Amino acid sequence: MGRKRKPIYKIVAADSRFPRDGRFIEEIGHYNPNMDPIEVKVKQARALYWLKTGAKPTETVRNLFSREGIILRWHLEKKKADAETIEKEIEKFLSEREAKLQRAKEKKERRKLKKSKKNTTASEESAPAE
Repeated sequence: MGRKRKPIYKIVAADSRFPRDGRFIEEIGHYNPNMDPIEVKVKQARALYWLKTGAKPTETVRNLFSREGIILRWHLEKKKADAETIEKEIEKFLSEREAKLQRAKEKKERRKLKKSKKNTTASEESAPAE
């Protein structure tokens, strides 16, 4: 999916006997690395269903699921945690993730501001005095 130099990837459940780019059983989401922050849309219920039935995610998909909290939810459900505990842990995970993204965004803005200040002072020094 996507276009030249702007890829968008589907997240699918596929039989291991099918070709990598071939037939698949179900599309459960998509991943767009071109956005800032990266966009990952996943049908959580279907992803959990496939994980529970024994589907083995690729390393990349596992990282994406981990980032979205799906692997955490699956792990807690395997440990037989009650629904309230699971929701509390997921809420905590998502709030920490939002805070981390906000800090990264602020850091990026500070660096950009610092770089622009450095460029303006360098251009003032190199300008001839008349």
